[in-house]
Amino acid sequence: MSMKPTIKIHFVSDIGCPWCAVALGTLEQAMERLKDHADFEIHFEPFELNPQMRVGGENAIEYLGKKYGISEQQVKANQANIRERAAAAGFNFHPEGRKKIYNTFDAHRLLYWAGQEHGLASQHRLKREFFSTYFCLAADFDKRENLLDAVQRADLDQGAANQVLEQGLFAKEVRAQEAFYQAQGIHAVPNLILNGEYSLQGAQPLEILEASLKEVIAKSSQVT
Repeated sequence: MSMKPTIKIHFVSDIGCPWCAVALGTLEQAMERLKDHADFEIHFEPFELNPQMRVGGENAIEYLGKKYGISEQQVKANQANIRERAAAAGFNFHPEGRKKIYNTFDAHRLLYWAGQEHGLASQHRLKREFFSTYFCLAADFDKRENLLDAVQRADLDQGAANQVLEQGLFAKEVRAQEAFYQAQGIHAVPNLILNGEYSLQGAQPLEILEASLKEVIAKSSQVT
């Protein structure tokens, strides 16, 4: 009886990246379709799109317009398009979009903590809840209670999470991971690294993601 291969996925992304939420939802759909053929192990790796963002955040439409050199209408059209893709991937983004762009470093520290202390399934749940907080609830991501609410929804210990935030824990580890993936040439997210050898950039459609995973599964299943 042949054993199912385990496919390791390093999911490099930022909480404040709507396409990263789309990519996660699509990946979950692809994994569900292929669950009889392989087991999957997702490691969430940190990346910050706006590392210099000040406390209090900035108006999303103005900031994105400036950053990408596009008009308010174009930003809104892009947001509507992303909202549609997100809904298909299982995330119901707030109908008015996020109001602000926030710094996400604290969330990355909490994700690191969840993965280290509670395992990959807990880290995955927390990642989903952070996306929900940022894009579906469009909540203030600088307010600690909103991060801790996400921790609670992910069935993790709020007290321990609060300690991570209070004491600045895992800052060095997260910075080191960010530097590692930038040194690998990753300058945009989402970026999915499959079994350490295939890299998929951007929020790929379900069919492409599924085909890529099948290819990796086939390669892993070959007897050497």
